[in-house]
Amino acid sequence: MLSETTKNALVKMQQSELTEYYIYTAIAKRMKNDKNAEIIARIGREEKAHAMIWQRYTGVEGKPNRLKIAWYGLLNTIFGFTFTIKLMEKGEDKANLAYAEIAKEVPEAQKIAADEEAHEKELIALLDEDRLQYVGSMVLGLNDALVELTGTLAGLSLALQNTKLIALSGLVTGISATLSMMSSEYLSARSDGDAHPFKSATYTGIMYIAAVVMLVLPYLILDSHYYLLALGSMLVIVILIILVFTYYVSVAKDLNFKKRFLEMAVISMSVAAFAFVIGIIVKQVLGIEV
Repeated sequence: MLSETTKNALVKMQQSELTEYYIYTAIAKRMKNDKNAEIIARIGREEKAHAMIWQRYTGVEGKPNRLKIAWYGLLNTIFGFTFTIKLMEKGEDKANLAYAEIAKEVPEAQKIAADEEAHEKELIALLDEDRLQYVGSMVLGLNDALVELTGTLAGLSLALQNTKLIALSGLVTGISATLSMMSSEYLSARSDGDAHPFKSATYTGIMYIAAVVMLVLPYLILDSHYYLLALGSMLVIVILIILVFTYYVSVAKDLNFKKRFLEMAVISMSVAAFAFVIGIIVKQVLGIEV
């Protein structure tokens, strides 16, 4: 007989394992790479087997968390399967803390915990997602766009004081810089012996132009005289972009999130502040009124 506390814990773990089975299965079905699909489907089958073990103890038929399945399906669509799976595993790491207590009443718990952790990490290490091979190109495109556009738009905000003129200048600068960055990345990747230099250039360009559009958006939406509000909104968007992208890379590549986030945020905000001051100086020295 199980204590009420242990039974409740096992019911939650049973639901979690069953939910993850459905998530892994859904991800595997959407994949084109047979090797990755088989690895992910295999992890899913193991999760279901664990759920069945807990069901023997609880006597309760488990029901998956449909909301969680939908949420991780969305994350998989946006960020890819490596990020999604590693994020799920981080959640499992927290759940594993309960295994020691459960093992006092369910001897199998400790062995399942050990086997699951070792085996799943081994399987996850075998995953090969195309986009993660080009994280360097993605970081290059995003970093350059954030630093250059943040500085440019901040300087133009004081120099022009008109959201439409600032947006026009920002878009022209951003599109030109995107093409320049793509060309540079293509030549750099090719000279380094990259088998797919065009892919490197494409990932750089996609990240750059996406950042350009998001940073210029407040200037396009707001009325012409709300340039300071547009500037503030743009800076908030910069922080959010850095937050989301840094979190994605830190989870997918097992890197330090806090250090990378602070580094990118400080650089972008420092450049924006410097360009803002330059805009004031240039406007005063040249005596330009728009």
